[in-house]
Amino acid sequence: MIYLKGDNMEEVIKVSDLTRKYKDFSLGPVDLSFPKGFATALIGANGAGKTTLMDIICGITAKTDGTVTYFGETDNADKGNVKERIGYCASQAMFPANWKVRDIALSMSLAFDKFSKDRFYSLLGELGVTDEKNSKKPLSSMSDGMKMRVFLASAFARDTDLLVLDEPGSSLDPLMRDRLCDRFRDYIDSGNGERSIIFSTHNIADMENAADYVIFMDNGKVVEQGFTEDLKDKYIALSAEPESLDKISPLLLCSSHSSSTATGLALAENKQKLEALGAVTERPTLSQLSIDLMKIAEEKRLALKKEA
Repeated sequence: MIYLKGDNMEEVIKVSDLTRKYKDFSLGPVDLSFPKGFATALIGANGAGKTTLMDIICGITAKTDGTVTYFGETDNADKGNVKERIGYCASQAMFPANWKVRDIALSMSLAFDKFSKDRFYSLLGELGVTDEKNSKKPLSSMSDGMKMRVFLASAFARDTDLLVLDEPGSSLDPLMRDRLCDRFRDYIDSGNGERSIIFSTHNIADMENAADYVIFMDNGKVVEQGFTEDLKDKYIALSAEPESLDKISPLLLCSSHSSSTATGLALAENKQKLEALGAVTERPTLSQLSIDLMKIAEEKRLALKKEA
């Protein structure tokens, strides 16, 4: 897979100086470019602002300030066929609780020109939910996992250029999350570089293979972003004897230790120095990066709050 960097990266969505202010929470200002032809993961703890950002992109929530540019063409989610080109999946309450599968199929076919009922029912069968003859069960009587499968089927049953999925793996079992990753790749690959995915998660462990590009958020701000492989090259995970911690700590971005081992995250440019001091280094997993970068962001935020 070829990654285009900097000015050569084609964008599916561009966010500029975006803000959304609530009484007890503020998003932004956020400046982001979501690469076209890839799956981008928004990673952050609950309350980091991931859902707010995605809802603004989809025109569900109004922004306070800033712009969102779609497909390099327009900054209006309601203009032209923008909404027809974007498939959205909420993490909960996407449809009325008393709706049944057939109600969802009817409403989606009326709302979107390129929604396929046949594809919808086929996907429900593949996901182990139901079929057209057995669709009398309301959403309120389904488990969270079953509801998410229905929501995902409704999004994938449309012919779109972009999928925006809020915590799609949170209520799925590990096997279904693995299948979802496969479906992500099928969707991207079938678009010949024209299809993109934006999905949010607070736990990347089971969906690491689905993320080509990652954006880490904390308290309404972007704290790191980049192609997954580039970020794994930028940082190193390490372990060392606890007594070495005082020597290596000036080179660490974060650390933790037990009675037998000290672990931490550092910039890869310090690899040789750390190894000379006795540390064992390795390329981090995206899950390791997620935990440590969120820990670093939280520590910085709390330190600033304390100073203020």
